[in-house]
Amino acid sequence: MTERPLAADPFTTTNGHTVPRPAAPPRRRSRGPVWNIVLFVLTCFTTLLAGTMFSGSPTFDAFRTSREPFQWLLSGLPFAATLLAILVVHEFGHYFTARARGAAVSLPYFIPAPPVIFMAGTLGAIIRMRSAVRDRNALFDIAAAGPLAGLAVALPAALLGLAWSTLVPAPPGPHLVFGESILTRVLVWLRFGALPDGMVVSTHPIADAAWFGFLVTALNLLPAGQLDGGRIGYALLPRHHATLGRVTVAALVTLGAVVAALQYVARPELTSLIPGVNWFVLAALIRFALGYGHGSLLDPLEPLTRGRRVVGIACLVLLVLMLPPVLIRAD
Repeated sequence: MTERPLAADPFTTTNGHTVPRPAAPPRRRSRGPVWNIVLFVLTCFTTLLAGTMFSGSPTFDAFRTSREPFQWLLSGLPFAATLLAILVVHEFGHYFTARARGAAVSLPYFIPAPPVIFMAGTLGAIIRMRSAVRDRNALFDIAAAGPLAGLAVALPAALLGLAWSTLVPAPPGPHLVFGESILTRVLVWLRFGALPDGMVVSTHPIADAAWFGFLVTALNLLPAGQLDGGRIGYALLPRHHATLGRVTVAALVTLGAVVAALQYVARPELTSLIPGVNWFVLAALIRFALGYGHGSLLDPLEPLTRGRRVVGIACLVLLVLMLPPVLIRAD
């Protein structure tokens, strides 16, 4: 069965329905992208500061011992540039797709975070929807464009970063280790094969930034609320959108309980519970901050095309592949 082409008129559907043109919103005085620029500059600084904690690039690590004022900040450039590239491409994937599909959206608002609060130096970015979306196909395109565009940067960055990573003996004392997802485990295996006993991968800062890029993409793909995955879920199953959100929260709580139990059995200390508590916090944020609701569409009757359904299922598979059960642990 061939897919029907979308109607050329944004207010006419392929089902023969005519959608009334919505009333124009009241005009507000344009303030320009001042806050967008300010927040982006702050995010550049916080990610650069965060990047100084990630070593593994001989060229940029040399700046750590420089006697010139503030030149030590340059050691964080590989991490910051890579992570910002992933986030910028992700957000502008949403932005340009929304504009192409006739929806009014804001420029991205990046969220800086001191590295003492979040290791990456940023909590990502958001884009405000300023108008209703035409139909499920347009909603799907806008939602899926960001994660897929960001992944198109994160995956090559991970391959490049791992190509510049090395195998080293495991440190004798306690050290932090990034959790492995199915995707990162496969990428490490492709680069190094089976790791010899007592050896670990000393990752290049670009690989570390790609790890955070995978994590941000995976969290955005959770099918709940108005996350990217929630919008994709609404486009796929509009009548079951709230149920998808509740199932997601229940799955996160279950994951947190299992991770906390396994970590505590392996090392019976209270700090071992932290990797599990992370998922409880995320579940609470989705339940009480994001909720299970979703905005209305101009034409809720237009069906989702078959090709988009296939891509939507692929996005859920990507979520499973990219989400590490344990984010960061101490070994």
